[in-house]
Amino acid sequence: MRADRAPDEDPLDQDAAQQHPNDPAIKQWFIDEKDRRNPATDLRLFSIGNRVVPLIDGAEYFPRLCSELGATGRGDEVYFLDFRGDFDERLDGPGTEIGETLIAAARRGVQVFGLLWRSQPSWLGQSEGANADFAREIGEHGGHVLLDARTRRAGSHHQKLVVIRHRAAPKRDVAFVGGIDLGHSRHDDARHLGDPQPMDFPKVYGPTPPWHDLHAEVRGPAVHDLEHTFRERWYGSSTLDLPSPLRQLYDRTYHAGAMTGRPLPEPAEDDTTPVGPHAVQVLRTYPARLRRYPFAPLGERSIAHAYRRVFGLARHLIYLEDQYLWSRDVGRIIADALNSMPDLHVIVVVPRFADQEGLRDRPSLIGHTDALRMCERAGQGRFAAYDLENAAGEPVYVHSKAVVVDDVWAMVGSDNLNRRSWTHDSELSIAVLDSTPADAADGLGPGAGAYPREFARALRLRLWREHLGRDADDTHDLLNPKEAFDAFAVEASTLHRWYAHGSQGKRPRARVIPHVPAGAPGASRLWARPAYRFFYDPDGRPVRDRLRRRS
Repeated sequence: MRADRAPDEDPLDQDAAQQHPNDPAIKQWFIDEKDRRNPATDLRLFSIGNRVVPLIDGAEYFPRLCSELGATGRGDEVYFLDFRGDFDERLDGPGTEIGETLIAAARRGVQVFGLLWRSQPSWLGQSEGANADFAREIGEHGGHVLLDARTRRAGSHHQKLVVIRHRAAPKRDVAFVGGIDLGHSRHDDARHLGDPQPMDFPKVYGPTPPWHDLHAEVRGPAVHDLEHTFRERWYGSSTLDLPSPLRQLYDRTYHAGAMTGRPLPEPAEDDTTPVGPHAVQVLRTYPARLRRYPFAPLGERSIAHAYRRVFGLARHLIYLEDQYLWSRDVGRIIADALNSMPDLHVIVVVPRFADQEGLRDRPSLIGHTDALRMCERAGQGRFAAYDLENAAGEPVYVHSKAVVVDDVWAMVGSDNLNRRSWTHDSELSIAVLDSTPADAADGLGPGAGAYPREFARALRLRLWREHLGRDADDTHDLLNPKEAFDAFAVEASTLHRWYAHGSQGKRPRARVIPHVPAGAPGASRLWARPAYRFFYDPDGRPVRDRLRRRS
């Protein structure tokens, strides 16, 4: 079955293709225990026999989530992690607000457990009030949602996960993981007209910011692994907050939950019955903290190690969508890959403007410009950065975190391309390897010992069709990596020339245009560069690893 099936198609009605654990691509492309460098966790290294479906933009994800939550009943369980939650965000029209949907489930006898980031104060542009309101409302109506502040200083819990368990019908178990929060501005579709329920955002994106994002629906043994990540965090330490009297008073005012969570139901049996052709590796970031996580006492950086492994294997094409791309560490490994492989091409899609206004965007612009210049110098015409706009010419905020390497390995999750996501915040992503070969019409031989896989190629082509304004069958020039790189450039330059000639005639079909970073004015560099290094893109590695320059 193709990875881009309709979201409402029942995956359990399809014949499940079992994947052999000795598929050589698994050993090559997935990290091993040595790479994970976290012996404290008992998270399984990977699982096979899963079915993963990409959900592009909130308009695909939210109705799927609404349907699955609505189908829960007494004895079922819901676990969720989130960076931001807005109680009134509608999943599928009026009456389907996420908060009310979870309350209705709790009233039916569903056990609802959640961890929301404790967040920074709202005056810093964060979601302190929204998350506290969300936790209070669910808690007052039968759920158990806690505010989790177990981060490094200035860090965040950035994981986005929902797991739904059916004790009486485990074949219906499902998890949703990726980059889409249960919050305002996320419910957009491929037209990118924005969510009617917008969050406060830079004015350059308009009153309803167009928003591009990505999530994944997961069925099979990997659901157990994703739930395990929730359980590790739930039992992660004895306190959920720092012992600040002011913060404790705030939480009591908001009835935001006890300092410790109540015991969870016993884990469901780990059913390894295959339901699809996808091997899934669950990847995380956790920082090193003075108050150590028992499941990651020196942190975990498996996401970063996965990037380093697969970028070293890349031979033909790396495609990235990312909210930031502002780290020299990231720029360096992309540049190293370009320098090592003369036939490698790299395309990145990023937002046109930062998610901060005024002086607050200066530090991130410095890091972003540095990373792009490093990649451009290494690529010598084989690296290209683009941003998106809708049919009205309004910039689209790219919030998705997607990686496709050689149409073999794909990753969807919450992590961004910066040192913060790789070392300092908590992040959660999944890497996917499909046992189903992709169409061989590209004429390519094996890349790093692995043939192109259906899931990775289908994901890339779905994203490209949206961005290039293509029909489903108009992909003949998007298969071969070199031709695909050139086709992307042609579409973007056509739109650029249309603007340069006064927007005369019919607007080109593509929604991509070459990305030109704004950069930071010279005078601001004196303070913005140290602010970028120490506050915007901090290093969460243990001191011993920093001293040894160990990734």
